[in-house]
Amino acid sequence: MRLALHACCGPCLLEPIDALSAEADEILVVYANPNIHPFEEYERRRDTLLAYASEHGIRVVEVAYDPTAWVSAVGEVVGDRAQRCRRCYRLRLAMAAAAAAEHGCDAIATTLTVSPYQDADSIAAEGRAAARDAGLAYVDRDFRDRYAEATRRSRDLGMYRQNYCGCVISDLEAREDREARRRQRREGRR
Repeated sequence: MRLALHACCGPCLLEPIDALSAEADEILVVYANPNIHPFEEYERRRDTLLAYASEHGIRVVEVAYDPTAWVSAVGEVVGDRAQRCRRCYRLRLAMAAAAAAEHGCDAIATTLTVSPYQDADSIAAEGRAAARDAGLAYVDRDFRDRYAEATRRSRDLGMYRQNYCGCVISDLEAREDREARRRQRREGRR
């Protein structure tokens, strides 16, 4: 099986590619992430992934960065976190599936499910739809049980680790969440 593995960043690639390597004859990593904002963040995540891939002989295809596609995909549901994320998954996995089909792959999977902060059920549903539309199989794997190891390995490797999913809204939400936790800690010390 020739498998395309959609990857959002280097740290999230580590465990899924190891787990899937036994199932595939060849793995092509697809970096399709128009959601990541700002562009400098997109480049930093991409470059971290590319550095690891280069060191390990992993082939990577980058889908052109097009943040307007992300805005179009999530625009009308931007305030609804669950719907915004689901549409983002749909867009990214459809882009990755199209690239996979173009490169002669048989199936697609994603690293998105390594994060316990993502909705694995929505990812699976959107992955199946994207694969079906591109004439591919979807390899549905939930990698959340590997998150701690991916975190440890990425730290040991000195990889850049981001503290938000990628879009400008998730950045704002993550900042608000961190500030709320800081307030709780301060109040708990009183």
